[in-house]
Amino acid sequence: MAVRIDQKIKGYAVVTPEEKTRQAAASAAPLPDAPQDAANADDIVQMHERIERPEVLVGNTYKIKSPLVEHAFYVTINDIVLNPGTEHELRRPFEVFINSKSMEHFQWIVALTRIMSAVFRKGGDVTFLVEEMKAVFDPRGGYYKAGGVYMPSLVAELGSIVEDHLKSIGLLHDPELSPERRALIAEKRRQYEDRTATPAPAVMANSTADHEEDLAITGDGASFPPSASMCHKCNTKALVLMDGCATCLNCGYSKCG
Repeated sequence: MAVRIDQKIKGYAVVTPEEKTRQAAASAAPLPDAPQDAANADDIVQMHERIERPEVLVGNTYKIKSPLVEHAFYVTINDIVLNPGTEHELRRPFEVFINSKSMEHFQWIVALTRIMSAVFRKGGDVTFLVEEMKAVFDPRGGYYKAGGVYMPSLVAELGSIVEDHLKSIGLLHDPELSPERRALIAEKRRQYEDRTATPAPAVMANSTADHEEDLAITGDGASFPPSASMCHKCNTKALVLMDGCATCLNCGYSKCG
């Protein structure tokens, strides 16, 4: 077999059979500094679209009850477990289904779930779906779900459910509040409760009932007054007026800084 040499030859050397044997042995020997798990690195399965659906998947079902529709929506997200029983075990979303008696939404529900399932099976970073869906607004207006959290649309609440599910399997993480921030929120809530719990003596008989009504327990266990407005930072009806300054009793946001 002819080999074309395009550069000028400056020297040459003859490779002996002994040198060939030494080179072959050196190339076959493993590197001394290579980690022991390097040989198994190729065996780690990552999420990709060629993975076939197993017969059994694990998942969760969530309920959406919106005032915009007559019947509730039931959202089921199924996950696939990759590398089970090993230190590289991963749980990743594989498919999503939405069931409801509201047939007027059938077309866009089927289209949305098929697209979402295709994105899940594609692999990679699928967390972008959360922000895209939560940014969808209904032209008729949104609604408040249990707990006083504002939802701009049904699609946005579906995005919120996907966010909660991704957090439960470890794909998303909540930003941790600093101890100072937690202390500030607790102090603001205590100040508000102390202020609403100290009425004049003449109306003391009715104060207890009024106070219980003012601090109604919401769906998620937090107590915010029904008269509170929505905080644009955490989208929760927990913004109250304290000392002439709008303050959020949920996230600690203050208009005055």
